[in-house]
Amino acid sequence: MRVAILFNAVGENAKTDELDVLEQLEAIAAVLERLGAAVMRVPCTLDLGAIAGALDRFKPDVAFNLVECLESYGRLIHVVPSMLDALGIHYTGASAESLYITSNKVLAKERIRAGGLLTPDWTGPWPPGGGTPLVKKRGSRRRSRHIVKAVWEHASFGMDDDVIVENADEARLVARMEELAPRLRGECFAEAFVEGREFNVSILSTAKGPRALPVAEILFLDFPKGKPRIVNYKAKWEEEAIEYRGTPRTFDFKPEDRELLSELPRIARAAWDLFGLRGYARVDFRVDAKNNPFILEVNANPCISPDSGFIAAAQQGGLDYDAAIKAILDDAMRRARGAAAPRVMKGAAPQ
Repeated sequence: MRVAILFNAVGENAKTDELDVLEQLEAIAAVLERLGAAVMRVPCTLDLGAIAGALDRFKPDVAFNLVECLESYGRLIHVVPSMLDALGIHYTGASAESLYITSNKVLAKERIRAGGLLTPDWTGPWPPGGGTPLVKKRGSRRRSRHIVKAVWEHASFGMDDDVIVENADEARLVARMEELAPRLRGECFAEAFVEGREFNVSILSTAKGPRALPVAEILFLDFPKGKPRIVNYKAKWEEEAIEYRGTPRTFDFKPEDRELLSELPRIARAAWDLFGLRGYARVDFRVDAKNNPFILEVNANPCISPDSGFIAAAQQGGLDYDAAIKAILDDAMRRARGAAAPRVMKGAAPQ
């Protein structure tokens, strides 16, 4: 078996969140080699011709897609999978279309709401344009506290405590979005802040269908009074920060959480179906004081490094790292074996 691992090329001045893909790359390559696969590492840039040429020479049976961005832009996450579709190469994880829709948080929220699932109200995107109007506080749940987020970027990009906007009317929200937009890669939106607990549910494809892994909760411990309880950039990537130390993950719950622990996986699987996901994904939630679960984000390409939340959930569900990576690979191989048409590589004539 020949597997090409595609990953976003990392520049010299890359930040911690960008460097994480290299950790994933080497860990996954080691698993694939233990499985007996021939592995080629393919760094991806906007030079799609170079990527296609490398794949043509290697002729992989399948590609392991780790591309999270191109040239540091998360909004380009779908470009390499789109190219793989054009080349007829099957790959791990979500389709190009699913990656595009879930990566645009406003488009994703529109679909979540249309699918009958709860997501916090929002104002945005900012700036409006290109046929996209400024949507004003969708739905009936109005809250005085909001959080401003990047439309396209993930990994809590640009998020610090100042993204919280208190007691803002519509004019203040628009003004704050305009102020923060440059830091958030030019496009942002304001989401009603859900006071409460934070959870995530990871899902893994199996031969019998998608499997929801054990529910994880992100705790907020020893946060100073008045500090927003959010998983910001520091909480994810800066190990010495109080946010990082104060947001541990737990899989231990009290008996009174039993109903919630049943409801969250059901909603996560509904989101999986709604976005046509495959391979692996993670759905992030905030749960309010009345135990209403609101979907914050559907991550169709979550981190799968050995210390990631996804792998922690897999281990909690009885799968070690090798088994989790093999399950992701097996899903792509099942699709490759079941394809009606043969793979057509660059420069090769269809059979």
